[in-house]
Amino acid sequence: MYFSIRMYAVSNKQQKKNVTHLLCYSQIRNIGIMAHIDAGKTTTTERMLYYSGYIRTLGDVDDGDTVTDFMVQERERGITIQSAAVTFDWKDYRINLIDTPGHVDFTVEVERCLRVLDGAVAVFDASAGVEAQTLTVWRQADKHQIPRICFLNKMDKNRASFTYAVESIKQKLKTKPLLLQLPIGEAKTFRGLADVVTKEQIIWKPTSDLDDGKNFEQKLLLEADDPNLFQEVQDARNTLIEQVADLDDEFAELILGEYSENFDLIPADKLRSAIRRVTLAQKAVPVLCGSALKNKGVQPLLDAITMYLPAPNERSYEFLQWYKDDLCALAFKVLHDKCRGPLVFVRVYSGSLKPQSAVYNINKSCTERMSRLLLPFADQQIEIPSLMPGNIALTVGLKQSATGDTLVSSKASAVAAARRAGRDAGREKVSTSDVESLLLAGVEIPDPVFFCTIEPPSMAKQQDLDNALSCLQREDPSLKVKLDPDTGQTILCGMGELHIEIIHDRIKREYGIETYLGPLQIAYRETILNAAQATDILDKTVGDKRHFVTAELEVRPRLGERATTKPIIEYAASVIEVLPKELQGAIENGIMNSCIQGPLLGFPVQDIDVTVQSLTVHPDTSHTMISACVSRCMQKALKKAGIQILEPLMNLEITVSEDHLSAALADLAQRRGSIQEIQSRQDNRVVVAAVPLAEMMGYSTVLRSLTSGSATFTLELASYQALNSQEQNALLQRRMGLV
Repeated sequence: MYFSIRMYAVSNKQQKKNVTHLLCYSQIRNIGIMAHIDAGKTTTTERMLYYSGYIRTLGDVDDGDTVTDFMVQERERGITIQSAAVTFDWKDYRINLIDTPGHVDFTVEVERCLRVLDGAVAVFDASAGVEAQTLTVWRQADKHQIPRICFLNKMDKNRASFTYAVESIKQKLKTKPLLLQLPIGEAKTFRGLADVVTKEQIIWKPTSDLDDGKNFEQKLLLEADDPNLFQEVQDARNTLIEQVADLDDEFAELILGEYSENFDLIPADKLRSAIRRVTLAQKAVPVLCGSALKNKGVQPLLDAITMYLPAPNERSYEFLQWYKDDLCALAFKVLHDKCRGPLVFVRVYSGSLKPQSAVYNINKSCTERMSRLLLPFADQQIEIPSLMPGNIALTVGLKQSATGDTLVSSKASAVAAARRAGRDAGREKVSTSDVESLLLAGVEIPDPVFFCTIEPPSMAKQQDLDNALSCLQREDPSLKVKLDPDTGQTILCGMGELHIEIIHDRIKREYGIETYLGPLQIAYRETILNAAQATDILDKTVGDKRHFVTAELEVRPRLGERATTKPIIEYAASVIEVLPKELQGAIENGIMNSCIQGPLLGFPVQDIDVTVQSLTVHPDTSHTMISACVSRCMQKALKKAGIQILEPLMNLEITVSEDHLSAALADLAQRRGSIQEIQSRQDNRVVVAAVPLAEMMGYSTVLRSLTSGSATFTLELASYQALNSQEQNALLQRRMGLV
C-alpha cells in the first residue's frame, strides 16, 4: 500500500529517538484539532507531520493519501470519520495530536477525545468564519474547560477575510480574540504573515519548482518596507498589550511601572508569558492565520502550540491528590485489530504503565493484563517500553476495557485512594460514593436519532454479524444495537444517515459480510400527558415457592427539567419505613425497563416522575418477580396517563447563494420548517431553521437539485417536540401498516 510506504519513509533513527527520549511534563502537549467539516483540520495535521520530519511527502485529502485519514471510507469521501492520534516532536517538545471529525454524525469522536486533551486548535475557514459544527465543538471544549488557539485557515481562498473571521469569533463564540498575527495579503495576494508580538514579517518563498513551505524569510518589519503594514502591526500590538493588561494583573503592573512611557520597549518574551497565562485561564484565545493547503503559517502555529497551550501538569485534576504516585488512567477509545485484537487508547494522569503489567478496571470491577504498549501514528504503531504521566498511547491485551473506563494499578490502590477521598470528605469508612468519586468523568453519549433493521444474507451468518456489531459497538459508543422482541430482528441505531451508511460499509469491507438494511426510520420518544395511578398483583408458584407481589405506582409528567429518559423515582413515606434496601434495586430495575419501550409504539419514555405508593412482598419472592410486577404496573399507569409522541427537532443551517435563497426557503416551508434567522456570510446567505427530522430524509439530494449543487447544510439534534394529534394519528396508522 502507498500509505505503508510513506509511513516507513520515516527514518529508523528518528523513530527510536521518539520512543526512547523521555520528556518531562512541561515538554508534553496533548492537543486536538477541531473544526467544522472542510475547514482544513486534516490538511493542517498533515503539514505539521511534514514540517516535524515525520513524513517525507505531503499528502492531500482530495488524493486520499493523508496520514490521519487512513480508513477506506475516509479516503473515498474526503472526510474524517474517526479520530486519529499521531505522536511527533517539534523542536524540544513532544506533541500528542488527535485529528477529530467535523461531521455532526461523528460528534462523539470529538467528545471523547476532548475529554483527555489538555489543549485544542480550532481551525476556521477564513471565508466562512464560525460555522454550525464549529459552535458545537466549541461548546464541547467549554464543557471540558480546554484552552484553545484559533487558526484562520484558507487565507488564500477566494473571499477570505481576516477581519470578518475575527469578528465572527467575537460575536458567535462570545470570546475575546487576541490577534497574534496579521495576514500579508488576502485571497490570491496572500503571501505571508506579520507577527504582532515580535513585529516581524514572515514571507514564504518557493525554491525552484518546489513550494512545500519549508523555505521562508523571517525578518524585522521596517517602516520603509511597507508603511501601511508597519502602522497596522504597530496598532495591533498596542491593542494586544492593552487587551492582555486588562486580563492579567501581573502584566498590567509591569507595563504601568517599567514600560508605561513606551510600549515598544516591552520584550516579546514578557508579552508571550502574559498571553500564555491568559490563554491557560481561558480568558481569551490567541488567533493565528495561514493556509495549510498552500503550506503557509503552519510552523508558527506549531510554535504557538508549544508556547501557549498547557502542559499536562498545568491542568488541575482534583482526583490526582488521592492517587499520589499510583497509576490512574482513562481508557477513551477502542480499535479492533485483526491480528492483535482490541487496542485501547489510554491517557495516563498519574503513575506509569509498563508492558506485561496488570491493571484494575474500576468501572468493570475486574483485573486485566496488558501485554504491550504502542505509540500511535495513525494506523501504524511503534512499541514502547513504558508510558509516563501526561502521555497518550495504545494498549494491547485489555479485553474488557471500553470508552470511559478508569484504570488503576490494583484493587488495593483503588481502595486506598477511596479512603483518602473519604477522609477528605470527613468520613472514616469507605463508602460506595467514595469509590464512585474515583471514576474519571466518562464520555456523554448522545441518543441515536435514526434506526433501521439489519439482516445477514443467511441465518448461518447471523453469529458473524453479531460478532461484527459487538466489535463496532465497542469502538463506537454512539452506535446502538438491539433486538426487536416482537420480530426477533436486529435493530441498528445511529446518529444520522451517514453514520449508518459507514457502519454498513465497514461490516462489508472489514468483516466480509453482505448485509441488508431496512428503510431508515426516525427514533421518536414517548411521554405522558396526565398523572395516573395503577395497581398490579403478581401471584405465582414456582416449585415449592410462592412469589407474591402487589404494587401501586403513580406517574406524573415532569415539570421543569426536560428531555431525559431516566425517570425520577420517589417512595411514599409508608413504603420507605418498611422497604428493605436490597429490594430497591429490583423495583427501580422494573421501572427503568418499562421506560425503555413505551406502551404506544415501543419508543423510550422521557420526562416522567414515578412515586411508589405501596408495595407488598411475600418473603420467598425473587427479585426478578418483583421487577416483573413493577414493570407491568408501570405499563398500566403509563397507558392510563395518556401517551404523547415526541419527534426529534433538528437545528438546520443552510449556506446558499442569493440566487437560490427563495427556492431553499420555499422547500423548507413544505417541510414544517421554522425559519429563525437569515444571516449574511460574505456573498452567501446562511439560513438558520428548526425542522422535524422526519421531513429531512433525503434532503441532501433535494437541496443539490434546487441549488445546482452550490448549497451546503448541517443538521444537529436540538430537542424533542410533541406531535399534534393529526400527525400522531397518521404516524400510528403508518406504523400499523394501515397507510
